[in-house]
Amino acid sequence: MADSFVITEEMKSMLGWESEPWMFEVTRTSVRAFARGVGYSDRTYFDVETARKAGYPDLPAPPTYLGTPVFIPGESDDTFSSPPGFNLDLKHGLKGLLDGGTDTEYRATICAGDTLNCVRKLTNLEAKNSKSLGDFLIVTSEFTFTNQNNVIVAVQTARGIFY
Repeated sequence: MADSFVITEEMKSMLGWESEPWMFEVTRTSVRAFARGVGYSDRTYFDVETARKAGYPDLPAPPTYLGTPVFIPGESDDTFSSPPGFNLDLKHGLKGLLDGGTDTEYRATICAGDTLNCVRKLTNLEAKNSKSLGDFLIVTSEFTFTNQNNVIVAVQTARGIFY
């Protein structure tokens, strides 16, 4: 629990920061594995012919699945497969982390065979206090996913709570 915490000018100066793009791949195997893992049974996520009859060019990505980040040994984060600098270091000194929720706005269909580039942008920092956590920081980032045709297919807003 943090005794006292303030957002510094250095932290504020990071607002608007954007990462370099990082590639995510959407494959038939990953679509099927994700759908199976979350318990979907709709054949559209498993059978290409069923997907095509439903109007998709290939297996559609299930809700919340935006591909798998491409892992490059020595460059990618071992936990999240993201590149160096993608996971921003705000030097806030807080040790705990909670997921503050994610909202996804879909703008186009995502299907197996797509490659998506993702750019992270730091959009908000908010200091708060609660009885259970003490002082804490909410970090909000926007992740923009653009497909191989340069079409924005999804925008995610994610919040991390550091305490």
